Amino acid sequence: MKKVRYAYALTGALLLGGTAASLTLQNPATAQVAQNEPGAISASAPRAGAPMSFADLVAKLQPAVVNISTTQKVTVQQSANPFAGTPFGDLFGQFGGGGGGAPVTREGTSLGSGFLISADGYVVTNNHVIAPASRGATVESITVTLQDRKEYTAKLVGRDPTSDLAVLKITSPTPLPFVRLGDSSRARVGDWVVAIGQPFGLGGTVTAGIVSAVHRATGGGPFDTFIQTDAAINQGNSGGPMFNLNGEVIGINSQIYSQSGGNIGIGFAIPTTEAKPIIDTLVKGQAIKRGYLGVSIQAVNADMASALGLPKDSGEIVGRVEPGGPGAKAGLRAGDVVTAINGQAVTPEKTLSYLVANAAPGSTIKLDVIRDGKRQSLNATVGTRPSEDQMAALTGGGGDDDDSFGGGDDDGQQAAPASSSLGITVQPLTPQIARSIGVDSTVQGVVVAATDPSSDAAQKLRRGDVISSVNSQPVRSAADVARVVAAAKAAGRPQVLLNVTRGRQVGGFVAVKIK
Repeated sequence: MKKVRYAYALTGALLLGGTAASLTLQNPATAQVAQNEPGAISASAPRAGAPMSFADLVAKLQPAVVNISTTQKVTVQQSANPFAGTPFGDLFGQFGGGGGGAPVTREGTSLGSGFLISADGYVVTNNHVIAPASRGATVESITVTLQDRKEYTAKLVGRDPTSDLAVLKITSPTPLPFVRLGDSSRARVGDWVVAIGQPFGLGGTVTAGIVSAVHRATGGGPFDTFIQTDAAINQGNSGGPMFNLNGEVIGINSQIYSQSGGNIGIGFAIPTTEAKPIIDTLVKGQAIKRGYLGVSIQAVNADMASALGLPKDSGEIVGRVEPGGPGAKAGLRAGDVVTAINGQAVTPEKTLSYLVANAAPGSTIKLDVIRDGKRQSLNATVGTRPSEDQMAALTGGGGDDDDSFGGGDDDGQQAAPASSSLGITVQPLTPQIARSIGVDSTVQGVVVAATDPSSDAAQKLRRGDVISSVNSQPVRSAADVARVVAAAKAAGRPQVLLNVTRGRQVGGFVAVKIK
């Protein structure tokens, strides 16, 4: 299964350590300037039929790239069974030795990359490079090692888990080599890029490739807009810089897309245009504040667009509105499709969450909305986005499995076919059924009792799902569902859009084809 992985190395990578390249730094007598100061690097075109060398570029930039390592304390539960994991484990348990032992604290390490952005020692890296590597772990110290092998104990100035950025500070008696952040918005697909970092503990490793894509979303959250590259990025490269051929930092290497954890030519870097405002705020010691509407959303895919009669990949649909939140106060409703914010279109590259997050808390934004096929505008006062932990608590956990569905209700009502055209059988959701399937008591609608195996619904719904609305029309009985589906069929719509809740999960939209 393919996975997006953070490109940083843990304890195992240290086995390959000790090979960092040695490069003596010569500090000029005059004031320290950026290693990539305009005019300090001459960009030249490659000779006809041959690639240009990156040697001069790398020699100038590499001194500003650093290794970052942490020492951590990890608390683990020790097994009281000394034979746990061996063929004798069960035998030991028969004699009362299978219980848990006392917690044990062990040492751990992590390894990544970073780069200096000022002569007085400010260092940029990824948050996950200096964060606890696992639950129960605490970071004891952070060490920054330069190319000349000089080591410095770093102070954490600020971190932002949402953007995966962190700023450290080291103190040196002499000015340090550094690089400036460039303008990533000018990067084009096909441009050459150079990545410098510490993959697998191998110091001072340089790789080159091209920009494979810009504004790439990996599905990891509303703020995962990356530059994609085929320059080799591996575990340990996280936090290192990506340079263009003018020596400008246009990205901060962060993730890889891989089946094995190794490079397959798909790496991702945080664009500097996104990172710079965050870095500037962290350097000042200030907290990052983002805008918030208090709604759950989904992209309008092709099936949803067909059900709603809208262009695909245009706008996002509101699944749930937090009671009393900024979106609710603005008049947003579940089923609304938000197509633009302050005139800027909502697209897969510029999502609703992204646009709202970049709005200043307390400011007023204009939302272009499609509701029941009609366009209208709403004004919303932007709130302050909660922390990631608070967001997780707001969205709730997963639901129960199919077997938790009770099948009956207090009133003895029987399940009835909602529509032969849709291929589902439903019954009203009662408090008893809601408790048995783990649905919140505030949820209303009909519960799926069965699906026709030959229907599209059977591929997308399961027994125990609760349907609150069909094409934005509230449904409370099988007759309600049948009526809305019949109207959609008469209007020539090939699909209908269902608002579905599964267990404790926040309700979401599913497009189902009409048979």
